[in-house]
Amino acid sequence: MSISLGIVIISVFIQSCSLLPANESVIYLKAGRSESSVKQSQITPKKNINVPEIAKKVTVRILTEPGAGSGVIISRQGKTYTVLTCQHVVAESKKGKYNIMSADGEIHSARLKSSPKLGDLDLALVEFDSEKSYQIVKLGNSNILSAGASVYAAGFPNYNTIDKNTIEDTFDWGAKAFKSTKGNVSLLYTKRSLPEGYSLGYTNEVTLGMSGGPVLNDKGELVGINGRLKYPIQGIDGFTFADGKKPSEQEFQKMESLSWAIPIVKFIALTER
Repeated sequence: MSISLGIVIISVFIQSCSLLPANESVIYLKAGRSESSVKQSQITPKKNINVPEIAKKVTVRILTEPGAGSGVIISRQGKTYTVLTCQHVVAESKKGKYNIMSADGEIHSARLKSSPKLGDLDLALVEFDSEKSYQIVKLGNSNILSAGASVYAAGFPNYNTIDKNTIEDTFDWGAKAFKSTKGNVSLLYTKRSLPEGYSLGYTNEVTLGMSGGPVLNDKGELVGINGRLKYPIQGIDGFTFADGKKPSEQEFQKMESLSWAIPIVKFIALTER
């Protein structure tokens, strides 16, 4: 069953309005609000945003055969929810069967969207149906991230370390397996990229099973999708850029100490095309 990405595009357009503060007062005045009310709204202090709580509500676990990964709810049409995740999370599932665990621990039968293909990005869309109301993430603008900016990475780790000699899997933990970590943006490549769209490097700890989960800014907006862990066994070869060039040794040492995500603007640009 295939559903157009028009819903996603419309959602992105609506959410992008929040990125236009310079025109905000003009829009309010045309809508019939008084100038005094505009000034009052401009000086009203912003409420504290609990980003980990937002992450907990919008992040899902994608149960595959034989593994599991994470995803984030990006849109809803009627009772159908669309989840954005990594292609490598869903690629190896036997017979294309998936289940999605939502924030309340409920398991939903899911299906991979057959089209459109998401270019050469390590991204995929999965759908599930539910009469319940689940929170949808707001799409942010990853292009305006700067070095040192706070980000939150979320997902469902597949394993829990008990001690240095013992680990246990979390597949039957339900919603308790959820984890979010806080860190900072360290590198953001805008003119080049690692293969499959990875160009946002951040200090957050991300573990196996959190691939496909969201990276949120300090407003709780989606700015990236988790997908690559720190210190890959391939060494410097694992950081060969999409153009075939390798980083310098100094650059590599910084890159390998970071987790990596696909910036959300790449997904937005793809859907607009």
